[in-house]
Formats: sequence, structure tokens, C-alpha cells
Amino acid sequence: MAGGESKKPKANAGAGGKKKEVKKETGLGLSNKKDENFGEWYSEVVVSGEMIEYYDISGCYILRPWAMAIWEIMQEFFDAEIKKMKIKNCYFPLFVSPGVLQREKDHIEGFAPEVAWVTKSGESDLEVPIAIRPTSETVMYPYYSKWIRGHRDLPLRLNQWCNVVRWEFSHPTPFIRSREFLWQEGHTAFATKEEADAEVLDILELYRRIYEEYLAVPVIKGKKSELEKFAGGYYTTTVEAFIPDTGRGIQGATSHCLGQNFAKMFEINFENEKGEKAMVWQNSWAYTTRTIGVMIMVHGDDKGLVLPPKVSSVQVIVVPVPYKDADTQGIFDACTATANTLCEAGIRAEVDLRDNYSPGWKYSHWEMKGVPLRIEIGPKDFAKNQVRAVRRDNSAKSDIPQASLVEQVKKILDDIQQSLFDAAKQKREACIQIVKTWDEFIDALGKKKMILAPWCDEEEVEKDVKARTKGEMGAVKTLCSPFDQPELPEGTMCFASGKPAKKWSYWGRSY
Repeated sequence: MAGGESKKPKANAGAGGKKKEVKKETGLGLSNKKDENFGEWYSEVVVSGEMIEYYDISGCYILRPWAMAIWEIMQEFFDAEIKKMKIKNCYFPLFVSPGVLQREKDHIEGFAPEVAWVTKSGESDLEVPIAIRPTSETVMYPYYSKWIRGHRDLPLRLNQWCNVVRWEFSHPTPFIRSREFLWQEGHTAFATKEEADAEVLDILELYRRIYEEYLAVPVIKGKKSELEKFAGGYYTTTVEAFIPDTGRGIQGATSHCLGQNFAKMFEINFENEKGEKAMVWQNSWAYTTRTIGVMIMVHGDDKGLVLPPKVSSVQVIVVPVPYKDADTQGIFDACTATANTLCEAGIRAEVDLRDNYSPGWKYSHWEMKGVPLRIEIGPKDFAKNQVRAVRRDNSAKSDIPQASLVEQVKKILDDIQQSLFDAAKQKREACIQIVKTWDEFIDALGKKKMILAPWCDEEEVEKDVKARTKGEMGAVKTLCSPFDQPELPEGTMCFASGKPAKKWSYWGRSY
């Protein structure tokens, strides 16, 4: 199934005498279990849940409307928030000239292996090959140098919503690691380091909110090590998520302070209030469609996707359940009226009136797509002027009178959102293990733990940990040093080097 063949529901065989073939619950459902074969389960659920379709170029994926709607909901939130901060949207070209791309040496070294190049136009070779942006620092900053002259031109705060290309050769995974992905990238310039530092954390807080308030995924805010920071940057802050089923960390989104490094390379100078020449301080920050993959990995189950209500394009699906002699039209009308009532109250509701599918088939279909709440109306519900509500996250059922429909549905959706976050947080907390020695570290690693360990903060030691843990599963690296640091008692030694520890850091294998 990883090749992209989603199973099509088969028609119910032997329905000879019926006018219509009603499709039953055949051919739906996943053939892989999340806790038995996570990789195959994930490849299958993203296709069966209609999030993506595989494409004929490896590492590229079609984002279907079901996924795109989630991206748009997050975009609407984030875009409004950055506009409140007086950050403006713009758009820069996709193409980069090689001369500009190579100006910041550390930066291009970090990205060189994954830069894609345009070398031909029609049949003729281009005189100078043109790169496709892996990120836009080098695209944008020559123009920052042109636009910024004096202190009145600062701050310059721009953002663009676009796609980037990174020609990955490691294992491509839908949403998580693809050759082209969607993102926003913010690029800002300030007169002072203080302003830049403050913005880095303001943006990081918005990223935390996307994960925790929208996607119901708990994250840890922290700082990346020197080895793991953004190529050419000054320091990198991150929100780190964790996938308990695989025991891997995953970088959720990053907010970088670039310092004055790029300002030096691209000559972004300004005249300050005293008439002296000074260099700007810069930041760049981004989150990508990877956010959606993290959400699927954390919440999905053996029935399919599980979408948090805040980001699900359909929050409630209404399904009629008519029996042989029931007033079918009456039930259908009640379903339509129920969906309309919910929509008028601002709830994203739809009704599934397709008559060539059985109710059971529809239940499986909408469960696969992760819709948070299903409402069923059968003859008894119709007679009692009520509906039956079934939650996707825990299958709990309840009967709701039509009179208090909106109020109760809103309450259930809020509860689902909170329950998903609480369950994910509890699962993640159970995976965190504090270790003090190398032996404890190796033991915890074998148990798929997210490891918190005292560290001497030396780059060579981190490289050594990577080298000593290399294997089929991939090497271990620092995920981040959390801002929320536990107390470090005097005399605590680094778990890996035995030197005095300077801070606590999270370690693990990662995506």
C-alpha cells in the first residue's frame, strides 16, 4: 500500500434482485496496525484518509483538499497573528543565482547537498545554472541591503507563504520529509539585538500555539545545540514534538536569530540615530506542512485519522440510519435540518445522504477520515426528536435532544480537542526518562524513550554520542535544551563525557 494504492470499497456481491447495489463494510479499514508496523500504517493512513496521493516523482506528494483545509486553518490563525505584529506578506522568486547562493559559506554548506538546479531551457543548456530555493535568505537579503539605509527603515519585517524544494535522498515520508513542501518563512531585520531576541520568542510562542491549541500535540520549547542550529545562524529555538510509537523526536518548527552574520555577507548596514554606520540584527523563522504529519502520527489509530476539531474541515458528519419500513424521507430531512442548524451556529457540519452506501460503510469511511463527531438519526431518534452522537476519539455515544443540539455539540467538540491533547501529553510524559550515566542512556534508548540528560554542552561530545549510537535506527542527537530547565545540582557530571554538566538537554533519535 505504500505505493499509493488506496483500497476501494467493493460493492456488496449477490445483491441480485435489488435496484441499487448498497455498498457494505468491505474493503475499508487499514491492513497495518499502528503499534505493529508504524511506517506501513502511516503510509497507508495518509492515502486511505484522503490526505495525500502519491505522485510519479519520488518524494513529491499531492495534497488533497482534506489536508489542504488543515493547512489553511493554521495559515488563517498564523497570518492574522503576524499581521498584529506589523509583519507584512510579500513574495520573492523561486530561483536563485549561484553567486548569491554561495555568498554565506556555512549556510550553503548546510544546504548544498539538497539544492536542485535548473540546467536547461528547452534543448539548450543554460550558460549559468539556476538554483531553486531551499530557503530564501540568499534570495531576499541582497534587497534588504538596498532597502535599508537609515534607522527609519527599521524594523523591516516580511513573511512569505510559498513552496521550497530540498532534493532529499534519505527516506521520503509524506508531510514529514518531502522534496517540495509548503511553508511560511519570515525574514526580519532590526536595529538592536534586544528587538531580534524578543521577536524570536514571540514567534516561537505562535508555533507552540499551532501545535498545542490547534493540532492538540504537546511540544517542548528549547534551544538547539551549536551542531544542530540553522546553518549560518547565531542561535536556533525550536518546538520539539515526540512520537511515542517510534521513540523518535521531531522538530516541530524553528525560530532563528541570525545575528549579524548575513548582514555582514550581504552588507545590510544602516545609519543609526547618532549618524554612525551599524549592521542590522536579523531573524528567520518557519513552519511547514510537516505539522500535519506530526498530528497524524500522534493521534491516528487503527481505524484511520483522528482529527482535532479545531483543524478538521468537517467537524460533524450527519448520517441517516433508515430501516426497512421507516419514514426514510423524514429521516433524511431531519439529517439535513440538523446539519444546517449546526452550520448556522458556526460548526463545520456535513450530511452524508448517499443512498448507494450502507450506514456501516459510511461510519467506517468517516472514521478513516478522522471526523471528530458523527451524528446518527434512525427511526427511534426521529420519533423522539433526538440524535445519537458518537465521538471519533473514544467511541463514546450519547443521545442529544434536538432542542439543545448546538450547545451540546459545541461542548463535545471542545472536550474532544482537550482530551486529544491530554492523552497525547500523558503518553509523551510516560516516554520521558531522566538519565545520569551512559549505561542508563543506552538502556533508555532501547526502550524508545525521550531522554533528558545533564550535558557539558561541548560539540565534540555531541559528535561522539552520534558516532557511538550509529546503527540501523539512525544516530542519536540533541533534540533541544529546554527553556524550562530542571535544577542542576552542583557537581553533576555530563552523562557522556564525565565532565561537569552545564545544562539539561533532551536527546533521542529523530525524524
